[in-house]
Amino acid sequence: MEQKKNPLGELPVGQLLLKFAVPSIIAMLVAALYNIVDQFFIGRSIGELGNAATNVAFPLTTSCISLALMFGVGGAASFNLSMGRGEKDKAVWYMGNAAAMLFLCGTALMIAVRTFLRPMLIFFGAPENVLGYAMTYTGITSLGFPFLILSSGGANLVRADGSPRYSMLCNLTGAIVNTILDPLFIFGFDMGMAGAALATILGQIVSATMIAVYLSRCKTVRLSLKNIVPRFTYVRRIAALGAASFFNQMAMMIVQIALNKSLTYYGAQSVYGPAIPLACAGIVTKVNQVFFSVIIGISQGLQPIVSFNYGARKYDRARGAYFLAVRAGFCLSLCAFLLFQIFPSQLMGIFGRGSQEYIDFGVNYFRIFLFFTFLNFLQPISSNLFTAIGKPQKGAFLSLTRQILFLLPLVILLPRFMGIDGIMYAAPIADFTAAAVAALMVRQEMKLMRAQAQ
Repeated sequence: MEQKKNPLGELPVGQLLLKFAVPSIIAMLVAALYNIVDQFFIGRSIGELGNAATNVAFPLTTSCISLALMFGVGGAASFNLSMGRGEKDKAVWYMGNAAAMLFLCGTALMIAVRTFLRPMLIFFGAPENVLGYAMTYTGITSLGFPFLILSSGGANLVRADGSPRYSMLCNLTGAIVNTILDPLFIFGFDMGMAGAALATILGQIVSATMIAVYLSRCKTVRLSLKNIVPRFTYVRRIAALGAASFFNQMAMMIVQIALNKSLTYYGAQSVYGPAIPLACAGIVTKVNQVFFSVIIGISQGLQPIVSFNYGARKYDRARGAYFLAVRAGFCLSLCAFLLFQIFPSQLMGIFGRGSQEYIDFGVNYFRIFLFFTFLNFLQPISSNLFTAIGKPQKGAFLSLTRQILFLLPLVILLPRFMGIDGIMYAAPIADFTAAAVAALMVRQEMKLMRAQAQ
């Protein structure tokens, strides 16, 4: 009887999707805002070399997010599972150990990056004329890694404790601080790349401080100093539950590094040189990240709706919620596609001026690399569908199709025959193939759901 009264099984799926997706979309957009704001002001002050430098450093941001998800998502899941079983004494250890590992991993990564900064950036694809800017920017932002990882991962712990609004407020506050300080430091104090980096870490410190204050006075448990001392039993369980998210982000980082190195190598053999392709790719990636944040938010909002109704054997509602998310994703993706195809030069202009070659490459990169944007909603939403119905292996496979199975090999192979143009054409081929695989897998799953409903 209680199950029938649960709003997930009774309210219109459109109303539910809106309720669950909007907070997730906002959280994802705030995360994307950090990168966009830096890119905007750096492009306006430094130009294409500054934009290239932030793109070289981007894999390190991805590595931070991967660690944040491992111990944030894993810690939140472990905490909620223990609370659900009535094991409050274990739950408090999961909460404390997860928070401690977030900060400790951030500290370890900061030390590693600062120790091997120059060779690491060269390995990431930084050409000589970009290396100095990248070292300045990354040398400072690396100091914020413990705070970035704690604020990003800790937000999951705060949500798990029942405070999603405060979790969103933490990240939003940090982004606002960064947005205010960026122009002040870059233009007001004439600090250039160093100013952008300093504004970024100050925003992260504010967010992390808000997270730490909350964790010291959680709603459902009370953390003590002993709970933040890592214990292998708890850390292993947390890492196991967060491993899928960790490896997904690491796969993205591998592709980013391969892409940067290919852009630098084949760019040097073209009329564009090594820096222009790096700079343009960084802009396109971060603009696309804003669009993709909305799609990911929709997919995350879909998950609890599908999970409950699938578990309650209300397969028609589960299918209806998925197709509603797909329709919303398609409409947004079509708008993004039109924007990228019609206004690429205007989008490039937002992030500063450059040479004619810079504009030409950026326009081509927008139009070719993101040609199948109108299909890119299908893979993440479908991947989350499989996770939501308790088939994580299919979801994990689908989440890796575009980046690892298709894009990475194409980025390596196509430029050998087509030069730098091969890199641009690798993405639409990967996008189309990943969407086709998603469509085939979902079609089969929908047949199973219809059969189960009879």
